[in-house]
This record gives sequence, structure tokens and C-alpha cells, in this order.
Amino acid sequence: MEYHLTMPLKLEDITSLCAGDIVYLTGTILTARDEAHAHILEKTEKSENIPFDLDGAVIYHCGPLMQEKNGKWEVIAAGPTTSARMSKMTPELLEKHNVLALIGKGGMKDVTEALRGKCVYLAFTGGCAALAAENIISVKEVHWPELGMPEAVWVLEVKEFGPLVVGIDANGSDLFSKIDEKAREIYSGLK
Repeated sequence: MEYHLTMPLKLEDITSLCAGDIVYLTGTILTARDEAHAHILEKTEKSENIPFDLDGAVIYHCGPLMQEKNGKWEVIAAGPTTSARMSKMTPELLEKHNVLALIGKGGMKDVTEALRGKCVYLAFTGGCAALAAENIISVKEVHWPELGMPEAVWVLEVKEFGPLVVGIDANGSDLFSKIDEKAREIYSGLK
């Protein structure tokens, strides 16, 4: 199935999605990579303020290339980064914050149970940095720029952002695990 969803997302928006579905998103997404995840968790642990709203948020595993023009930020490239790097931090992030969707590339390890009933993983094809940038309407805010351009949290307004493939749905179906299992079957049959 194909879905065109508008943020802010609601739980019922994501629980109806199945692994393999195609999704396009319109609204606000946040970029966050390793350092931003660590910063969010550290601030949460210390009960410190986080300057952006994670309630119902969509987090894009992305380290965008930005350019400042006339006092405004423009997106040059915004392709997905490897999501597996955030796998260890994801269960705690989802336990403490109501993030409803994660976007990235390459799948995630050991997060299926943490996503169950509350979040989906949406895969974006690697190498699509220019395509992704075309679907970003504007940069609304930037937080923690001291982490560096790729690690800062960029608040982006997107329109028909995708196509995204539901890689792990909220019901425990993991497309990447299924592909891995099938590949192992085929490979073992070749020996």
C-alpha cells in the first residue's frame, strides 16, 4: 500500500503501516545522528530542557549539508545515514520520548521490540541526497550547532518526502530481517 501522511503523526497513522508499504511525509521532521541522540539522552537523564518537541516526532537519521544565504539556511544535500549506528540508543530514546517514526538507511539491529506498538522505521534509499533535498521546503530551526553541521538537530519542513519504505513496522515485522534470512537460505543452498 502507499500512504501520504501529514505531521504531526498520530499513533493510529503508524500502527496501520505494514513492512513493505510506501510512505510519503509532509510536515516537520528532525534530523538526528549519533551525537544528537547521545545529547538528547544525556539531557533527558539530567531532566534538562530539550529545545525541540519529540512528542509525535519523526527523526531522520541524516547529516545534511547546509549553506547559509542571506541569513537563512538552505539544504544542499540531505541523504540518509546508516541507521544501525543509532540502534543501541533507540530503545532508551523510545522509552523516554514519544517518537513515532525513524527514517534512515540500511535497517536497524535489535530495535524491533522497542518499536512494537509505538514507532516505525522508514527506509530511504542511500544515494538520494539531492532527491531528499528537493522535498525539503525549508529549514525552520537548528539546535546544538556546536555539535557540527552533520550532528546538529535540523528542524525541516518537508513536502511529499519519500518514497520511504516501511522497513520495520509497529507490529514487529522487520523487512530487513526477512531479506537477511532469505539471503542466508539461498547462500546455504549454494554451498
